[in-house]
Amino acid sequence: MLDFEYSIPTKIFFGQKKIGKIGPEIKKYAARVLLVYGKVSIKKIGLYDKLIKVLKNSNITYKELTGIKPNPRITNVRKGIKLCRAHSLELILAVGGGSVIDCAKAIAAGFYYNSDPWDFFSKKAQIEKALPIGVVLTLAATGSEMNGFSVISNQETQEKLAAGSEVLRPRFSFLDPSCTFTVSKKHTAAGVVDIYSHVLEQYFCLTEGTFIQDKLAEAILETCIKYGPIALREPKNYPARANLMWASSLALNGLLTYGKIGDWSTHYIEHQISAVYDLTHGVGLAILTPYWMEYVLDKKTLPKFVEYARKVWSIDEADEFAAAKEGIEKTRDFFNRLGMPKTLSEVGVEDKRLVDMAKKITSFGPVGSFRELKEQDVLKILKAAL
Repeated sequence: MLDFEYSIPTKIFFGQKKIGKIGPEIKKYAARVLLVYGKVSIKKIGLYDKLIKVLKNSNITYKELTGIKPNPRITNVRKGIKLCRAHSLELILAVGGGSVIDCAKAIAAGFYYNSDPWDFFSKKAQIEKALPIGVVLTLAATGSEMNGFSVISNQETQEKLAAGSEVLRPRFSFLDPSCTFTVSKKHTAAGVVDIYSHVLEQYFCLTEGTFIQDKLAEAILETCIKYGPIALREPKNYPARANLMWASSLALNGLLTYGKIGDWSTHYIEHQISAVYDLTHGVGLAILTPYWMEYVLDKKTLPKFVEYARKVWSIDEADEFAAAKEGIEKTRDFFNRLGMPKTLSEVGVEDKRLVDMAKKITSFGPVGSFRELKEQDVLKILKAAL
């Protein structure tokens, strides 16, 4: 296990009757806020009205930035920064899923930056200061409600890139599982895959002596396997929604990766695909993950695949390579049972775009640490997944 420093400062309010506490929590940081959300979903479930009532009763002034789409755009980030500066806003309140939260984080960072916020994502600048961020979560998926990462798309350059800083961790997050009761089957399934993939990216690593991190990871994977199908069948099943929502936060708040080095190559690959095709992130991950697994399986990585097969899928096949391959197939089957597609061609990805995408994916160098992937490696995975 590697040395590390532990800090997960986000305050969590978990449950169905917590939203009334958001006013006093905001007042600790601000009297003027930017409310960031998608389109109409938070209004349909009555969450918008509840929040506005709390804000007014708490004498909190607010402005709104709405219309945030999946794969949030840098254009909306720029709009949000202008709003915050024009009205001297002091906190960003993100109400939604990962896309809304990531947009809010980028706005918070850009507020103090005198140039274009895309510089953070293209590695031209580092995030050093940000407005405080609060979250009301409506989708269990990305874990953005409890971490310091933001992923933003640039339609002009057809890139989807990540930036991160400890100052981007939300100060507080309200997690009410009942807010996810109306999430569609597609996005519920994609969210489960997203959670599962976040864990795999940290589980598959070569760092030795990480027994406790691996056990925690296996528990979250088993939670997805158990409750993902239940949430699809019974969308208002509170235990299923609650376990998935908390799994989402724990999967990417740093807990699983402290003391080890994660991989993240599948995420790098998927980000470029969704940058070009505007694909739902979890859908892309469901397609790519098994193909990545098949490609990186070799003598060096075999022990981890065997551990995964035996501990997560209870595979007792004596031959280790056979057990590893069965574990990969179990993973693919699980995603397919959630309703996810099997190939990139099913979601409109074209062969003629693969070479260019492989180049962009590795533009900052090889990706992955479990097994380093260069441009040609990435291209082979993309072609296999087509």
